[in-house]
Amino acid sequence: MPKLYSENFSEIVCTKGMVKKMKNSRQISRIFTAAMAVLTCAAVFSSCGKDDKIPVIGINQLGQHGSLDNCREGFLAGLEEAGLKEGTDFTVDYQNGGFDDNIISQISSTFASKNVDYMVGIATNSAISCYNAAEEKNIPVVFIAVSDPEAANLTTGNVTGTSDKLPVDAQLELIRKMQPDASTIGIIYTTSEPNSVSTIADYQEKAGNYGFTIDAVGVTSQAEVTQAADTLISRGVDCFSNLTDNNVVGVLDSILEKTNEAGIPIYGSEIEQVQKGCAASAGIDYIELGKRTGKMTAKLIKGEATASEMPYETITDYKVYINTEVCNTLSVAIPSDIAETAIEASEAE
Repeated sequence: MPKLYSENFSEIVCTKGMVKKMKNSRQISRIFTAAMAVLTCAAVFSSCGKDDKIPVIGINQLGQHGSLDNCREGFLAGLEEAGLKEGTDFTVDYQNGGFDDNIISQISSTFASKNVDYMVGIATNSAISCYNAAEEKNIPVVFIAVSDPEAANLTTGNVTGTSDKLPVDAQLELIRKMQPDASTIGIIYTTSEPNSVSTIADYQEKAGNYGFTIDAVGVTSQAEVTQAADTLISRGVDCFSNLTDNNVVGVLDSILEKTNEAGIPIYGSEIEQVQKGCAASAGIDYIELGKRTGKMTAKLIKGEATASEMPYETITDYKVYINTEVCNTLSVAIPSDIAETAIEASEAE
């Protein structure tokens, strides 16, 4: 019998002569039904494998302050620079923990229950919370601004990200140049934050190389920070040096009020702190840190890598920022070599 359909199923051919040879209309109906079934199957198979679901990125940010906001801004910019467009290639569910560990934990649990495609933890506590909540469902976790991923146990499993390990040697060298006669550096840190604990150890190990001793006061919550500042001031420290400790940075304005009154400079850990009133800093660029993390996440979304196989990265570049107005107010002389190369915080973008 002649073919009643084309090879590519794109058209059905039927002539009067053929119809006349049919014994009855039921035979025609059967042929047309079979042909249409083939066409339907072809259409179904051509659409197989297409997934129109847009990946959801759940962002759990520890709290709102300059450096963490810059991490998030840079992260989104990094995704865009990698060729991904929000709303088309991914969507974002952004939540802010307000520096409250209970809220942070609830955010991560909600992300897990919603089965988001990726969890992003900005700062150590948020990253740990995301990792714990995502583990059972094997949701990939990406962290930003975790100073010591090893101490935070974020180096194994379906997790990757970027570290903002502080350039401690550069900071100590900067303080020595800015205050040649200083002997004691005061540092406030959160005893439950792995980043801070490991960075304090780094300071204590290296301080002697620059002729300093470290007077460290630990706190368990943000409510204790200003009292810790009073303690260090009463002990007569020559200056303060900030870590990327979120409990401390979160109340920096209150600490500055006390140290300014006492005439004691604070050296920040990044540009936002210098813009707020710290004297100077050898710090990293958190926008760039976020961008790098965004580009790493883009590889996960594109299927070019997996979080479990992608090592975390540490940003090593740093810049020196100064606040000339604050230095003048506190009678801290800025050496010529620093003045020539440092970035004035008030003029930085």
